[in-house]
Amino acid sequence: MLKFSALLNENLRVIPGRGLPGRARAFLALTKPRVVSLIVFTAVIGMLLATPAMVPLQILLAATVGIGLVAGAAAAVNCLVEQKIDSRMRRTDWRPLPRGELTSLETVVFAGLVGGFGLWLLVHYVNALTMWLTLATFVGYAVVYTVILKPLTPQNIVIGGASGAMPPVLGWAAVTGEVTTEALLLFLIIFAWTPPHFWSLALYRTEDYAKAGVPMLPVTHGKDYTRLQVLLYTLILFGVSLLPYAVRMSGWLYLAAAVVLGLVYVGFAIRIFTAYSDKLARSCFRYSIVYLSALFAALLVDHYLAL
Repeated sequence: MLKFSALLNENLRVIPGRGLPGRARAFLALTKPRVVSLIVFTAVIGMLLATPAMVPLQILLAATVGIGLVAGAAAAVNCLVEQKIDSRMRRTDWRPLPRGELTSLETVVFAGLVGGFGLWLLVHYVNALTMWLTLATFVGYAVVYTVILKPLTPQNIVIGGASGAMPPVLGWAAVTGEVTTEALLLFLIIFAWTPPHFWSLALYRTEDYAKAGVPMLPVTHGKDYTRLQVLLYTLILFGVSLLPYAVRMSGWLYLAAAVVLGLVYVGFAIRIFTAYSDKLARSCFRYSIVYLSALFAALLVDHYLAL
């Protein structure tokens, strides 16, 4: 009897998250809220930098919510496509689809509703250019990067990084209705930041990626080569981060912040190249997030102090 009861409980067990609060948390997890928060942050910075005046409240709210919703929908599609890969990796096996908390159909419907509403907000309350750029960013991440590049080439992060670098451009377009040189400089900073950021993660998660069959750089070319690439791209990032000052988009305050933050990042990259450890790579990955947030915050503070 006990044996039969145990077997019945195993076959009919309640899947975690089937209660309403649990399901809400599962849907929220699909959107990768930590990643989306950084996307929204850089988009808002792009909006604020685009004008010396205050951003109209309607545009600020609609663009922030719209871009955030579409980014969350793209993350949900990424989770849908990569659910088998996620189930094989310790870093991602907790996500709702590998755990069976949500079905593929539920994910598709959720992504369609959330993304569609986000695009509707952008086209009706912001402008058509921002909507089309956001849609292109969605396709770039959810389709080009997730479906095509990630399983095909170790340069997936470099090429696919274009989608991740778009948020400040979206914010700038939301306010000005155009894409200017300054917006492209913001894009370039994130584009150069993406490879060393993700490769630091890949270095201490190499076994996970190899087990899942994902051709990340340390899997295909080895850790030594990846460590060199982290260093080289960090040096490129340091140079690119100085461009806003070079074109007089920012002043001395930003320049000082960029130099200090950049030298710390370069220091991490040099240590990864010369004295690697997983602990160091993990610290570098975490610092890279602090670096980008602080760099864009410095741009914003400099912008308002110069007014």
